Amino acid sequence: MIASVVRAGWLNLRRDRSALMLSFIVPIVFFSIFAGIFGAQKSKTPKTTVLIADLDRSDTSRRLIDALRRESALDVVLTPKKSTTPFDAQSAEATVRAGDAPVALIIPKGFGTTQIRFDAPNSGPAFRLLSDSADPIADQVVGGLLQKTMMMSMPEMMMNAGVSEVDRWSGGLTTQQKTNIDQNMKGYRAFNARTPAAAAPRGDSIIRIETTDIIGQNKANVIAALYAAGIGVMFLLFTASNAGGALLEENESGTLDRILTTRLTLTQLLLGKLAYLWMLGFTQMCVMFLWGALVFRLQLFQHIGGFLIMALSTSLATSAFGLLLASICRTRAQLGAMSTLVVLSLSAIGGSMFPRFLMPAGLQKAGLVLFNSWAIDGFTNVFWRELPLTSIVLPAAVLIGWGIVFFIAARQLTKRWEIA
Repeated sequence: MIASVVRAGWLNLRRDRSALMLSFIVPIVFFSIFAGIFGAQKSKTPKTTVLIADLDRSDTSRRLIDALRRESALDVVLTPKKSTTPFDAQSAEATVRAGDAPVALIIPKGFGTTQIRFDAPNSGPAFRLLSDSADPIADQVVGGLLQKTMMMSMPEMMMNAGVSEVDRWSGGLTTQQKTNIDQNMKGYRAFNARTPAAAAPRGDSIIRIETTDIIGQNKANVIAALYAAGIGVMFLLFTASNAGGALLEENESGTLDRILTTRLTLTQLLLGKLAYLWMLGFTQMCVMFLWGALVFRLQLFQHIGGFLIMALSTSLATSAFGLLLASICRTRAQLGAMSTLVVLSLSAIGGSMFPRFLMPAGLQKAGLVLFNSWAIDGFTNVFWRELPLTSIVLPAAVLIGWGIVFFIAARQLTKRWEIA
C-alpha cells in the first residue's frame, strides 16, 4: 500500500508540468547562474579598475605607475574615455562618481622628493583613494597593492630611508661613503628596472593613504540608497507576472469569450489590462519608496523627478512583460511556474540579487540585454550616484522600447483566443 501511495505521487508530479519544472528545472537554472558567477571568480581573480591621477609628474611617480600597471590584479586607466589628456583629481572623481570605475588613486604633488622616514612612516604628502562604496573591496585592493609596490618595486626609497637613519644615528657618514652609496643606488635602480620584483611582503603601513567615499559619504542611509532599486524592480516583476494571469483565468472561465462578443476588441482589452498593470506597478513603486523615505531615510523627495521618470518607464516595461508571460502560457499553473523561473533568473543576472560589477565580464555583458538591468542602472543613477536627469534618458528610453516590444509580442500570441 505504501508503494502505491509513492507511485501515485510520482504520477501526479509527472502530470503537473509546472510542479515538475519547479522541482527540477529551477534548481538547475539557479545552480548554473550562481556557479557561473562565483566559479569564474574562483578560477581567475577579477581585475580591479583603478584610475590614476599623477599630480607629481616626476620620474618617481612614473616608475610607481609602471609598477602598478604590472600588477595582474589591477587594470590601470590613465586617461578618460575618448581623451588623451591624463586624469587630474577632478576628472578622476567625476569618472568614479559616474560609475565608470570603482576607485581612483591620486598621487600627490611632491611625492618624488618625499623621503620615507621609519620614525614617522605616515609623514609626507598623502596618497588619496576616491572610492565608490558600492564596491567595498576595490579601495582595499588598491591600497594594499600600493603598499606592496612601494616596498618591492621601488625599494631604493626604503634604502634611502635606511641610509638617512644610519647617517643620523652613527655620528655621520663620510663624503666618500655617501658617494659610494649613491653610485651603488644608481646601479641598483638600473638592475631593478630590468628585473621587476614578484613577491609581496607583509608589514605595517609605510605611506599615508587617505580614503574618501565620494558616493556614500553624504547618504543618510547607504544601504537603502544602494539596494532599493534592485529589490523594487524584482518585486515589480513578480507583481506584473501574477496580475497578468487574470487573462488566463478569464479564458479558462469563459469570461473572455463573452467579453469579445461585445464591441470591445482584444487589442482594446490588452491595452486596458496594460493600463491597469501600469498603474498598479507605479503605485507599488511609490508606496515602497515612500516607506523607504519615511522609515529608512531614503532621499526620495530630493530626487522626485528622476524617481517619477524611472518608476513610470519601469512599470510600463514590467507590465507589458507580465502580459507577455500570460500570453505564452496556457494555464495559470504554467504561469506560476514560468514566472518564478523567469523572474528569479532575470533578477539574478540583471543585478537584483548580486551586483553586476562583481560578475564575470560575460555575465555583465549579458545583463545589458535584459530590460530589468537598465531599470536598476537608472534608479542607481538617481538615488546612489545622484547624476543629472540626462543620465536616465537612455535607460528610460530602453525600458519604453522593451515595453512596446513586449506588448506587440503579447498581442500576436493572443490571436489564438480570437480564433478559438
